[in-house]
Amino acid sequence: MSKIRAGIVGVGNCASGIIQGIELCKRGDKDARALGNTKIGAYRIEDIDFVTAFDVGANKVGKPLSKAIYLGPNMVKWTDSVSGCDAVVKESPVLDGVGLYVGEKIKPIKSGRPIAEIREEVLADLKSTKTQLLVNYLPVGSQKATEFWAEVALEAGLGFINCIPVFIASNAGWAKRFSKGGIPIIGDDVKGVVGATIVHRTLARLCSDRSVRVDRTYQINVGGNTDFLNMKEQQRLESKRISKTEAVQSMLTHRLPDERIYVGPSDFIPYLGNTKLAFIRIEGTMFPGIPFNMEMRLEVDDKANSAGVVVDAIRYCKIALDKKVGGPLIEASAWLMKHPPVSLTDDVAKERVAEWVSRPA
Repeated sequence: MSKIRAGIVGVGNCASGIIQGIELCKRGDKDARALGNTKIGAYRIEDIDFVTAFDVGANKVGKPLSKAIYLGPNMVKWTDSVSGCDAVVKESPVLDGVGLYVGEKIKPIKSGRPIAEIREEVLADLKSTKTQLLVNYLPVGSQKATEFWAEVALEAGLGFINCIPVFIASNAGWAKRFSKGGIPIIGDDVKGVVGATIVHRTLARLCSDRSVRVDRTYQINVGGNTDFLNMKEQQRLESKRISKTEAVQSMLTHRLPDERIYVGPSDFIPYLGNTKLAFIRIEGTMFPGIPFNMEMRLEVDDKANSAGVVVDAIRYCKIALDKKVGGPLIEASAWLMKHPPVSLTDDVAKERVAEWVSRPA
């Protein structure tokens, strides 16, 4: 029996990537077993088992998770099949989880069932499967849908990992409710392993550490999966831009005025698929008032970037459950998320989360 019984909300590319990555670990793949944090506390990556799953796609609801992760519009195919994912994907309420541009690709189920009825079925499923924590992988801009699942986590007593830029862990009201319930939460908006934001943060921190002034900076991102298609809808992007911008601003000695910093998704280029391109530029001034600038281009697999972080978040959340620690996990959130409740430099966050894991219950 698996040591970590997880549920996943949103069976899209990110879910497909993390499940296939875990499968490669189980098979003993050399790189999968050697790279990343192979063990956190008592838990290995292959100790994670997804025992519940929820989605809105008509082609995925009712299918075994092992099959649903390969269905369109998903693009990840790192392995041909996965084992131990026999959970049947259950219906999730749509609410605001499907944007204008992705509606035709996702084709949400039209069951017409009341949300209250779906909620009761969800709670019953989580209880019968003995799910311990939920991973929220809904699309960017899913404010109401994420709040629905945060409420479910609170009612069911499940740990909650919020991978998207809807502010739950970093919202004082929600944080208080998770603390009062003794339920751990990690959030908000997952950083990539070597993603655009973590690289931008590192360059900004370099400038601060070397006593130079950053005068202007931008980060422009493009990609070709449904995540980027969804983000063509500008009103869904407000929290995403805040999350990514604050992640960079928190590394600067002097906060930049809004008109001198731009960080955010820019466009959807279909043929890129899961490849993400990031273009970063920093303009600044060094001693004794001499200008400099730097530019870089980053090309990464967007879903590998997410999976490598979330397998860690799941294990930190399970350790918190073991220790009976509730509320926002400050150290883990600062290390793994773009918009944590408390921002720390990455080196400090890494050190503190390691200390937290080794601390007796």
